[in-house]
Order: sequence, then C-alpha cells, then structure tokens
Amino acid sequence: MTILYGIPNCDTVKKARLWLAEHGRDAIFHNFKTQGVPPESLARWIQVAGWETVLNRKGTTWRKLDAATQAAVVDAASAQALMLAHPSAIKRPVVDWGSGITVGFDADAWSARN
Repeated sequence: MTILYGIPNCDTVKKARLWLAEHGRDAIFHNFKTQGVPPESLARWIQVAGWETVLNRKGTTWRKLDAATQAAVVDAASAQALMLAHPSAIKRPVVDWGSGITVGFDADAWSARN
C-alpha cells in the first residue's frame, strides 16, 4: 500500500499525485492539514531520511518562523517537535511506498522504483 503524505494545495503534491495516477499507482492520500502528522511516522521518516531532509527550510512556513525558533532546531528531536507543531514545515510529499520512503518529488527517482 502506498501512502502519500502532504497538503492538497501544494503544487509539488499535485505533481506527485498526477504522476502516481499516470503510472497506475494507487495511493492513499494523508492530508496533514485535516489528519495531522502521525508522530510515529514522522519519527520513522527522520530515522530513514534524516531530519535535515524532512525539514523544509526553503518553504514559506520556515521563513515565517522567528529567528529564535529557527535557531532552536539543532537536532532530530528539536526538528521533530517543530514539524509536529508546524506540519507545513515538512518537505512534501513524503511517500511511504511500503518498501521504503521518499521525501520530495523526483519523477526520475520514482520511475526507477517501479
């Protein structure tokens, strides 16, 4: 079972959902805005991909945080706490393929998985 985690109005998530549909991959969509971020899933993403990959420091949510909040993110635990409080700070989409996860959308890398 493939689960795509993200926010429906995110352009990258839209591209990812389209790619999955075009490649015949059924995926359950988990909406961070309405369903929240499963803490155990976030912990696994951080363990597998690293907190620096999962945390989106280029996005609007990160840029809107005050400097002290940004500076307090120094390790996996502080990054996880921030991402649980601000799910939009997670790089999107996160896809659980059942056999691993990917963070972000990369059509070439996804094609290599199939």
